[in-house]
Amino acid sequence: MNAAVVPAPGRRVVVRVPATSANLGPGFDTLGLALSVYDELDVTALREGELDIEVHGAGAADVPRDASHLVVRAIAYAYESVGRRMPGLRLVAKNVIPHGRGLGSSGAAVVSGLLAAKGLLDGDVEFGPDTLLRLATELEGHPDNVAPALFGGLTIAWVDEDGPQHKKLLVHRGVSPLVLVPEFTMSTKLARSLQPMQVPREDAVFNVSRSALLIAALTQSPELLQAATEDKLHQNYRAGAMPETDRLVRALRAEGFAAVVSGAGPSVLVLADGPGRRLEAAALATAVTDTPWEALMLAVDFKGGTVREYAEGST
Repeated sequence: MNAAVVPAPGRRVVVRVPATSANLGPGFDTLGLALSVYDELDVTALREGELDIEVHGAGAADVPRDASHLVVRAIAYAYESVGRRMPGLRLVAKNVIPHGRGLGSSGAAVVSGLLAAKGLLDGDVEFGPDTLLRLATELEGHPDNVAPALFGGLTIAWVDEDGPQHKKLLVHRGVSPLVLVPEFTMSTKLARSLQPMQVPREDAVFNVSRSALLIAALTQSPELLQAATEDKLHQNYRAGAMPETDRLVRALRAEGFAAVVSGAGPSVLVLADGPGRRLEAAALATAVTDTPWEALMLAVDFKGGTVREYAEGST
């Protein structure tokens, strides 16, 4: 197959991608965790130029139904990167990851599109892990959400002269994630604009120490999670834009819970050191604020994004 050839209609893939929580307190733009909430995307190749998009679930009323849809843009980006002409597409998206809540919905859309392209091009072009991470980072702007969405688990992501890199780590089985999701949303762009370009040296040193401790806490010593999730680089600067989130984080931490803002917010991530403590944190969230919080009792996803291929006409 080459750039002048379009794949025959009928090829179908189904992609499943987890939600993610980035930063985890001190690991700003570096640490990310894959969680057991999933978007599913069913993609079928059509005749060139055709586009049919069906969206169910989170964000269904707001996302576009044309070529500006983020999944379509990611598929097109992948095809362009390897010099292939994109076929027409039928997309059926079943969205469960909340939009605009700090759970990596845009990163999941990017990863979904890239994995769909990987499946559609299987047998012609191979997309390895490094290529997928590079393309996802170019589309998303930073690797902290797309790395765990692609690979699962706890990821450390960084960028060097060779591009974005990652290291996947297994999380201690005693870590029990809880995500508290409000009805209101938060713009990632706005959240980022609230941070200063420079911070005091002592704050930088503080976060370096906590980030190192957080790796140990998540992989070996969950009893250290509260101390390990302290942060001075981003959460305080963003607090004024989401006071309900800040109030809940402070209330939870005052009671000994490792609570942080999930990604850019406004959801709150609690890294409890057992299922019982997680239930206590959910009950406290109901008691201390007037804002309704949906409590998601989750597991760490260890697989990351997956893609299944189907023969033409199969179900």
